[in-house]
Amino acid sequence: MPLINFGSILNFAEELETSDHAFYTSAAENPLCADYKEIFEQFAADGKKNKQTILRARRENVTEMILEPIRDFTRSPFHVVCGNSDTMSAEDVLDTARKLEERAERYYTEAALKIKALSEVSRILKTIAKKRAVHRKRLRDA
Repeated sequence: MPLINFGSILNFAEELETSDHAFYTSAAENPLCADYKEIFEQFAADGKKNKQTILRARRENVTEMILEPIRDFTRSPFHVVCGNSDTMSAEDVLDTARKLEERAERYYTEAALKIKALSEVSRILKTIAKKRAVHRKRLRDA
């Protein structure tokens, strides 16, 4: 499905944060992931904050939703099948988490470029991408 405007880009970002938050919340409760519980709880909390930031950006820039359409940007490259993290092994959860973080960093970076005319929103998306890069590094070191 194409991401054709400002609203669809932020709606998809909200969906990503919601699904990632659910994944990390569940992973934190998985007894097989006890060694990584703190990491997953932090990632879930960060996802909640990111979602609030996205919602605030949409609210504050609602008049900008009428901008010219976005071209050549779709959801499909950013789709990752998660599975049920509360029943996965710790290694499978870590592997999926790495994929989620890579996907999110890539999405936010590309989305920021697509809406660079909205400098404040673009900056917000770049900031979230940087946070996700930090998550990726943390997972690499785990």
